[in-house]
Amino acid sequence: RCCRQGMQMPLIDDFLPVSQFRERHALITRATPKALLNAVLLPGVAEDPLARFFIRLREAPDRLLGARSGLSGRSAFGIEDFMILGRGADRELAFGLVGRFWQRDYGLITLAHPRQQFAGFSEPGLAKLVLNVSTEALSGGRTRLMTETRVHCVDASARRRFTPYWWLIRPVSGLIRRRLLVRIDEAALRAHHR
Repeated sequence: RCCRQGMQMPLIDDFLPVSQFRERHALITRATPKALLNAVLLPGVAEDPLARFFIRLREAPDRLLGARSGLSGRSAFGIEDFMILGRGADRELAFGLVGRFWQRDYGLITLAHPRQQFAGFSEPGLAKLVLNVSTEALSGGRTRLMTETRVHCVDASARRRFTPYWWLIRPVSGLIRRRLLVRIDEAALRAHHR
């Protein structure tokens, strides 16, 4: 992996260096970088009631089709649908998705070996998304906890389809990401006080 001024490049740059869509959010906390990244993977941390509500709303038209639904027999979309791409010590966790996110059933593609296949995956008509959670140690025992979402549409057709979807979901996506940071922080602080 490349280094910049003695530091390793972020995983998000390894897996998705080029993107057409991006959003970032951050908060400052007293939790340690290690506790924060460990908290990301704790059961229930990513299960936000507001996020579940918006996902149910987004999936409702397809689920009304019953057995003809592309989502039939599947749980509501959640963190378990993401592929874990990697962890960079106590600096970063990266998760990925590949699919046609604008479709009613998300059009998700599962990669057999995501860490090896994700960066080079370029099937036409699809989009790739990387969601990361990263930390930066600050002075005074504080940590900056951040999340970034990047989306790269493989071709012009995917970009045309994804663009209106992005502008529709972006306000909700941003709210969910900000709430996720708070939930991670709360879980890390709880674990520290046990």
